[in-house]
Amino acid sequence: MRYLIIIILFLSSCGAKKSTDYKIIIESKDEFLNQKSSINLKIQGLEDNNIERKFFLNDKQINDKINLSDARLGSNILKAVISNQDDDISIYKEIDVFSNISPDVYSYEIIKEYDHDISSYTQGLEFHEQFLYESTGLNGFSSLKKIDLFNDKVIETRFLDKQYFGEGLTIINNKIIQLTWKSKVGFIYDLKTLEMIGSFEYGESNEGWGLANDGKKIYKSDGTEKIWILERDTYREIDNIEVVTNNKKIRNINELEIVGNLIYANTYQFNNDVCVIINKDSGEVSGIINFKGLRDKVKDHPELDVLNGIAYNKKRKTFFVTGKKWNKIFEIRIFKI
Repeated sequence: MRYLIIIILFLSSCGAKKSTDYKIIIESKDEFLNQKSSINLKIQGLEDNNIERKFFLNDKQINDKINLSDARLGSNILKAVISNQDDDISIYKEIDVFSNISPDVYSYEIIKEYDHDISSYTQGLEFHEQFLYESTGLNGFSSLKKIDLFNDKVIETRFLDKQYFGEGLTIINNKIIQLTWKSKVGFIYDLKTLEMIGSFEYGESNEGWGLANDGKKIYKSDGTEKIWILERDTYREIDNIEVVTNNKKIRNINELEIVGNLIYANTYQFNNDVCVIINKDSGEVSGIINFKGLRDKVKDHPELDVLNGIAYNKKRKTFFVTGKKWNKIFEIRIFKI
């Protein structure tokens, strides 16, 4: 009798369905899903149409036929819940939603050239009033600089401890915020004195790359396709956007600059001559700036590296760009091709 019970239990367990027995199937006419796409949802492996099933998009219940207008750009989570007698089985599928527009292409014109310290491994640039602030990288050489660019004068330089690799910076609340690369810590400086007055730790983001702010929030890149949104006072990560075009995610987002509702971002090793223009609320890439030929105008040397560093001067209404160990900063205007 004991063996019969064991056999019955074994057969019962073999017949029980598991989440791995099912799969969410998406039907759409679009090769790349976007916020105008319509999709039909089905469950592969579910043979009984009378079994109750529910679908969710990012935890919000949806129908099995929907338009993706409420999806966020980038990664979204689909969930299906199958009610099987007394048990509910949940299965998941990650989908990427892209922009429904192709980015415009921009070029540039050089207004003026300025001298730049050829030893500076530039990680961040930002104007505040008449001064340009620069963060540089490399262990043992990382620094924060206050520069009077229009009079060709470095006002002050603060070096980081050699254990830190400096990254992007931004200025908000009369403080300078500077990132480090892999140390998962950012530093806070008094804007007037450049004295370090505090630090903060990163949250979910693994690294520090670029930094910018719109006066209300701080935006931080971490080398992925994500830009993290931080509280302006606590520097706590509260949300993120993903940078996407109409057919791909853009990774290696680096130095950032915000003008109006747009983020201008360098991309590290994605395309060394390109900056992308991003909607700061959605992550949609609306434009690509082709800086081809700019690096040819700086001094060639063995340590010359990629374009990095973009700052907007509100008074002059022009951008200032440079690169890692470039001997020049270029004042430019951009225009749509």
